[in-house]
Order: sequence, then structure tokens, then C-alpha cells
Amino acid sequence: MQRLEGRVAVVTGGASGIGLATARRFAAEGATAVIADVDETAGKSAADELGGLFVKVDVTSEDEVEALYRTVQDAYGRIDVAFNNAGISPPDDDSILETGLDAWKRVQDVNLTSVYLCCKHVIPYMLEQGKGSIINTASFVAVMGAATSQISYTASKGGVLAMSRELGVQFARQGIRVNALCPGPVNTPLLQELFAKDPERAARRLVHVPVGRFAEASEIAAAVAFLASDDASFITASEFLVDGGISGAYVTPL
Repeated sequence: MQRLEGRVAVVTGGASGIGLATARRFAAEGATAVIADVDETAGKSAADELGGLFVKVDVTSEDEVEALYRTVQDAYGRIDVAFNNAGISPPDDDSILETGLDAWKRVQDVNLTSVYLCCKHVIPYMLEQGKGSIINTASFVAVMGAATSQISYTASKGGVLAMSRELGVQFARQGIRVNALCPGPVNTPLLQELFAKDPERAARRLVHVPVGRFAEASEIAAAVAFLASDDASFITASEFLVDGGISGAYVTPL
């Protein structure tokens, strides 16, 4: 499929994991993929692979985020898709009883404030062209609770979900769609590292997935490509769950 032919798509956190898988899917569907990441080596490698542009950016810096979209606009004359995906899940973000204020703030800055900054600075370009699709990475934990808490991560993703809904409503009649992608657990290096350290924690999560496995990054990328495309032209302000049935389950199959 070439649903994104001729379009320009910016992916934050695009050098690895879901971001890289999505950038590859965007390119495969005809888009020019712009890799925005703090990792210069991996980011340049991804951009070279896909024939796109790499922009080094700290998504918690308003000046750098503003410069990111200005650079893309200057280079290509348009920004059609913004996949605001950069995020962290550090080990010191745990139960509210254990998580310190520094850890809380760091996760909020990267996971929530960065999405605010990215939306704030890409929307004006989309308004100029009268069209655009923004996909913000939230999580299934934005719609349900867990006893194995990562409190700041959960709160940040809830904020992304609420903000995406509001923006989707606010700009709907100006041609801009905004949706919150809510993935379930994904088989990425971040998840592998977490679960390698604590297999019991991994098993405790896997039992709740009706499909019986974690997602692959390419499966999440396929959902993002759909939301970015005109196939999703009547979808905005949504919580788009790609979670293997977790949020719909009470008892899972044996």
C-alpha cells in the first residue's frame, strides 16, 4: 500500500522500538520519514536507511522542539503526520510510596510535557495547509489500573490521552485529526530489559493478555500508519487501543 505517498511524517523517538518500526512502515507506504531523537548515532542510521532526515532533539526542550518542526518545514514545505512517540519508563518510577519527586518530574517531562510541546509547535504548520494527522503515544494503562504500578508513567499516559482527546475536538473542523494510540505491552528492548530483571513480573503481566503474547513493534506501527492515513479520515479524539484484548478482558483463556 502507498497510503502515505508524498507525505512528510515526523517521528519522535524514531531511532528505536515502536518509533523506528513506525518510521519504516511510513517509508514503506510512500512517506518521507523524519527521525527525531536524542540518539544521534542510531538516528542518523535510521534516516540513512529510510532516505529521510534526522534531527537531533531533546523533546523536553521547547526551543529544540520548535526548531525541529521549523527544520522539517524548511526542508520539505509541509508536515502531514506527527507521531509523538518519545517516552521513558525508568526503574525508579514504581509505587507511589517508593517513587521520588525527581523521578516523577523526569517521566512527566519526557512522556507528557514533550507531547504538549510537539503538538503546540506542529499544529500551526498543519493549520496553514488545512490538514494533518497527529498520533500521540499513550498506553493501555491510561484506561485501566495495575497493582504493579509505575505511577508517573501511568499518570503521564493518562494526561496524553486526555490532551489528545481535547485537541482532536478543538481542531476537528480545521482538518487536523488527533488520536491517542494506546498500545499494550510491546516486545521492545525496553520491555525485554525490564522483564529479564524480573521474570515473575513479566509472567504476572502476560497472563492478562487474551492473545497470549506481547505485541511486536511492527503491529503497533501498522496501527499508527492507519491513523496517519486517509483510511482513518473519520477518526479523531479517539483512544485507539492496540492491546491484544487486555482492556476488554475479565478472565483470559487458559
